[in-house]
Amino acid sequence: MLKRFIAYYRPHRKMLALDMLASLLISVIGMVYPIVTNRMLNEFIPNKMYRSIVIAGIIVLVLYAIRMLMRYFVQYYGHMIGVRIQSRMRQDLFAHLEKLPFSFYDNHETGRIMTRITSDLFEVCELAHHGPENLLISSVMILLSFSYLFMIDPILTMIVFSCVPILVIVTLYFRKEMRRAFDARRKSNATINAAVESSVTGIRVTKAYTNTQREVEKFEEGDRAFVSASRDAYHAMARFFSSTSFVTDVFNVIILIAGGLFLYADRISFGDYSTFIVSVNLFINPVNTLINFMEQYQNGVSGFKRFLEIMDEKPETDTPDAEELKDVQGRIEFRHVSYAYGDSQPVLKDVSLTVEKGQTLALVGPSGGGKTTLCHLLPHFYRLNEGDGAILIDGKDIRNLTLDSVRRNIGIVQQDVFLFVGTIRDNILYGRPDATFEEVQEAAKRANIHDYILSLEHGYDTEIGERGVKLSGGQKQRLSIARVFLKDPAILILDEATSALDNTTEVLIQQSLDELCKGRTTLVVAHRLSTIRNADEIAVVIDGQVRELGTHEQLLEANGTYKKLYSLQFRETDLVA
Repeated sequence: MLKRFIAYYRPHRKMLALDMLASLLISVIGMVYPIVTNRMLNEFIPNKMYRSIVIAGIIVLVLYAIRMLMRYFVQYYGHMIGVRIQSRMRQDLFAHLEKLPFSFYDNHETGRIMTRITSDLFEVCELAHHGPENLLISSVMILLSFSYLFMIDPILTMIVFSCVPILVIVTLYFRKEMRRAFDARRKSNATINAAVESSVTGIRVTKAYTNTQREVEKFEEGDRAFVSASRDAYHAMARFFSSTSFVTDVFNVIILIAGGLFLYADRISFGDYSTFIVSVNLFINPVNTLINFMEQYQNGVSGFKRFLEIMDEKPETDTPDAEELKDVQGRIEFRHVSYAYGDSQPVLKDVSLTVEKGQTLALVGPSGGGKTTLCHLLPHFYRLNEGDGAILIDGKDIRNLTLDSVRRNIGIVQQDVFLFVGTIRDNILYGRPDATFEEVQEAAKRANIHDYILSLEHGYDTEIGERGVKLSGGQKQRLSIARVFLKDPAILILDEATSALDNTTEVLIQQSLDELCKGRTTLVVAHRLSTIRNADEIAVVIDGQVRELGTHEQLLEANGTYKKLYSLQFRETDLVA
């Protein structure tokens, strides 16, 4: 882990070296005051060397001015090193998140992921900046003060520094407890973030069902867990700091008593005694800095570990020697496909289907039967294991094709349309970012939304709000269709594309979808059987298996599950009428 952390310093080696040099100068200048104090008390004042007193004071003042500049450099550029390291980590983490498979997001809440990108990496940034500086400055100050005092009186120095082993033992004893407590606190914080993200995203559902109090109670439950974890963390921290502070206070008591006895016995001079008092304080301050640094170290290491947890997740990768899918005709074949999500029961069991170029295959059946899973497997959102069959496009196993080339040739229109914050133009351009404005307009026209866009005050530059909140369901669906028109894929997946719309809007959207399907190989998942009567083939998928397969007329004549579903649906329509 240490190697991976240090690797982020490499682009900033020169600035880090200057930062460390400035920190070293700060430490060295810090030793000037006790040295000058000793000379003044032992030499300049007794011998009435007034000129030397003034010169020494001016030298100290100049050195302190230099230390001020060094501290500015360390505070500014040192923090910038930390910020740039944090930025690099954040970019690496986000880029890695974009490469992770669907299975990762199935098991991780958005709020927890956001915590790792924000607060966790902030703690790492603080460690990246303060860690090297604190270690260098404190270590040098301790070494210099010890060496200087040892030259004045070795025995008194050893007596004073005899508390150091006790301080180390106390620090090590309480450090493990504090680390565990702060890890638990960080996890509780992630739980709160996840709850907030979920509640804010679903605020309209909450208000619609008047469940505000329920959401408040859920948040308060997570908040209570955070308070409890914080209590344990700060209890551990209080024990740590109070114990270590007591040990450092003992230093002053020892120098007060031992130094006084040495002075009484004429073993040291009054100037040496004063120097010891000043220098020991110079020693105690870096020791306290190192003690305080432990909390920062724990937070930073914990944050970096959580950063690595995601970075160590295996991303989606192409198989060795994977080839590009080019000149796509659109023939699809599911060959004895079986699939299960993780260790759960199989969702698909030995499914075999073929869709010829330009044909439409409709998938119908009860919810949970495996229809959407088939649609997710085709763009390789989930990877088939060896022995679980194969999915072929134009006779080529998608496992032997690059992920990008497969997905580039597949367009998807889903029931739950996701639109990004931005303008209408931005969201249509998502289908092909390098498209011209004329091509964007043409795609909107084919999706039957161009006229509506022109009726808006800002036209294609209209902001649509978070997830398209300013648009109706039908308008959002047409935007997603325009996006696919712009992408112009050879293969199309329509997953419940109209099931959430009213009948009037569904008819308009269906016209756009019919236009979109022309000349493309299409997989349609539909509950409204009236929308797929003209499909070239219809597969009835139940419990992960294809129970019936044929055209609309053939399946009605077979008098099986499809006819029952069809009759039931139209009976319900008649009842409504």
